[in-house]
Amino acid sequence: MKRTRVHRRPLLRPVPLAAAATVAALLGSAVVASPATAVATPATARTVTDPAAHVVPFIGTSNGGNTWPGATAPFGMVQWSPTGTAGDQTSTPVANGYSYDVNRLRGFSLTHLNGAGCAPGAAGDVPIMPVTVPVTTSPSADTTDAVYAAGYSHDQESASPGRYSVRLDNGVHTDLAVTTRAGIGAFTFPAGPAANLLFRTSNSINGSEDATTTIDARTRTVSGSVLTGGFCSRRANGGGASNPDRRSYYRLYFTATFDRDFTSTGTWKDGAVQPGGTSASGGEGYLTGADRAGRGSGAWVGFDARHGATVHARIGISYVSAAGAVANRDGELTKRSSVTSVAAATRASWNRELSRIRVGGGTTDRTTQLYTAVYHALMQPNTLNDLDGRYLGSDMRVHHIDRGHAAVYGTYSGWDQYRAQIQLLALLRPDVAGDMAQSMLRFAEQNGGVWDRWLHLGAPTHVMTGDPSAATLATWYAMGVRNFDVRAAYDSLRKQATVQNADALSDVGCPGQCVAQRPALDQYLQRHYAANDDCDCWGGAAETLEDSISDSALGSWAASLGLRSDARVFAERGTYWKNTFNPAVGYQAARQADGTWTPGWSPSTGVGFAQGTSAQYTWLVPQDVSGLSTALGGDAAAVSRLDAFFHDASGNWAVTGGDATKFDPTNEPDIHTPWMYNALGQPWKTQETVRQVVDDAYGTGPGGLPGNDDLGTMSAWYVFASIGLYPQTPGRADMLIGSPTFRTVDIRRSSGQRIVIRSSGTDPYVQRTTLDGRRLDRSWVPASFVTRGGTLSFRVGATADPSWASGEDARPVDR
Repeated sequence: MKRTRVHRRPLLRPVPLAAAATVAALLGSAVVASPATAVATPATARTVTDPAAHVVPFIGTSNGGNTWPGATAPFGMVQWSPTGTAGDQTSTPVANGYSYDVNRLRGFSLTHLNGAGCAPGAAGDVPIMPVTVPVTTSPSADTTDAVYAAGYSHDQESASPGRYSVRLDNGVHTDLAVTTRAGIGAFTFPAGPAANLLFRTSNSINGSEDATTTIDARTRTVSGSVLTGGFCSRRANGGGASNPDRRSYYRLYFTATFDRDFTSTGTWKDGAVQPGGTSASGGEGYLTGADRAGRGSGAWVGFDARHGATVHARIGISYVSAAGAVANRDGELTKRSSVTSVAAATRASWNRELSRIRVGGGTTDRTTQLYTAVYHALMQPNTLNDLDGRYLGSDMRVHHIDRGHAAVYGTYSGWDQYRAQIQLLALLRPDVAGDMAQSMLRFAEQNGGVWDRWLHLGAPTHVMTGDPSAATLATWYAMGVRNFDVRAAYDSLRKQATVQNADALSDVGCPGQCVAQRPALDQYLQRHYAANDDCDCWGGAAETLEDSISDSALGSWAASLGLRSDARVFAERGTYWKNTFNPAVGYQAARQADGTWTPGWSPSTGVGFAQGTSAQYTWLVPQDVSGLSTALGGDAAAVSRLDAFFHDASGNWAVTGGDATKFDPTNEPDIHTPWMYNALGQPWKTQETVRQVVDDAYGTGPGGLPGNDDLGTMSAWYVFASIGLYPQTPGRADMLIGSPTFRTVDIRRSSGQRIVIRSSGTDPYVQRTTLDGRRLDRSWVPASFVTRGGTLSFRVGATADPSWASGEDARPVDR
């Protein structure tokens, strides 16, 4: 999900990709292929043994990637990372708090979202700020962050999986490490008269409804909570003042104990400061600028640093209770825990996760990009339950984890993630996918049976469009995930797709955060499309396309469950995309309730679409590429259209975004399109196009993501591009073949299957493939390759082979 998209020049110079072959293809001339001769299975390249060493958390912290470099564990509850400031305490420089381009911060916050696009995002709870000045005025009154903030330089900053450190310009060195639910921080103050830690409890990124902070000097403890929420609540197209997410939907509890006595304490509320105080409360509201400036509450504790001092804090958090925060802290940290020991343990946890995909025989840069992408993709879903199994539900009540499940997980960017991240999660950690599926089922039950398209923690936020939960769970089932209540989940999603719910006709929050899920369902089922003037949705054509994908996925799931009638019904509904395809112009277009086409159409229009254009959404039919090809005039015409989609009028590549009529790698609706050549009989164009996107749109620096990471979605796309596979369509486990950027890829699924990919080199063009030793002349591998494992071997070259997998029987099959 994107709020804004920032385009840039590529950080890495593109790798030459047989430019002559590309130009020849655009001109319609033949491309000479290398002779196809039998070769032995490619030798295995030595794989990486310490993948965490190749992770660069700063990738994506600029160029709108909206990632952050702080300390977190795989699927962690805690994300301890800086919150930056550009001079406005009621906002942040970018969504989620950290921008590599802004060198000033106002605290180290305990929670963050990875790569979400709504500025200022959400979370950023309980910023903790070390300062070397006396607290004589209210930090909430420091509205421009002039006094109680500090600058820093990147050469004094470092980050690795599970650890973050920085030396601020005020002389304080901060070193942070975390477990799943807790963290330890070392704050080293320079010698001086003042050494204070501010707890800005009310200052969550989006503000807060309420906050409390209490100091117990006897036990050297600071504890409290913040009642907050508000994801996307400042969104201009989210309903304005009636935005449904301008509300609280969780309370975060925290507790921090220190290894040094407090020499002073104090509190503040709004503009009033209370030296010696030990308790404060008060929120900031959810507005910004003058409507919020100066409001809020918090506390500070001081230490004796006349000769310098290092202060250690052990912190736990909980979404359930203050006691839960204490238990989480004491259950995951000991009194002997240090930043170094905790960081080492969490790094080991990350290495276990990253090692589920072992690569070798690639360049240093590509290895860095690959493992950083896996790292970003496995930051979520986030653990929600305390160590005792209790968790906060979507109804704001406390529930207990279901028997047989390892964790309750939350935070689901459905519209984004269902295209790549959820498949990577199921590929590497099907057990986590199953726990997440069960969690989502419970959240839906707690939400009146409604599956929301975007969850922050377990709470519905209504962001974006479509019904991605159906596509997600159907995909997980197809990929072998079974550790959830399959039939209850299917029946619930089937009901959502067939029985109009109470909010389906609500336009609250529209267009960007429509409360309605499966909006105006009765009319949709009657018309077989979402009318742009009568759909209570964010774009009728977009809603139709998204629902067609989800319905197709439900049909595949129903078929797997032996529900033949459901399978037929949903398969037919998967073709409803045809009803918003305008044959007169050859594009998807918004359509009115009376059947006419919405006036003012052009390929670049966004009318009827969500964060995309007619030209980009026209390709959003992964479940029926053959049908789309027919609608476009046949395979030759479809290939010509795709060629034009990825190139400018001069034949140059156009794969970095910025043109509303071209491919946009910065957002999700068209990220599958490079692989569509496979179904059109020209897989060599998939191979070169994917490689061009990899080289032009991704890099190794802070701007190394093309746009918002969207909870790991763009990172997951890069992982699939790197291993030479991509999910064919939601609801299935079949994979489309590209070409790997490594000579060896060795995937160990948590369910025990092993998937091995070997290549003769790293050139982009496939000359020959074998599957488990048998020649494979198809541009796809079946679901069994994922669910049972196997070995896929490539012989690749620098020149395209247009004959490879080009025949009708070699193409992926639509269902």
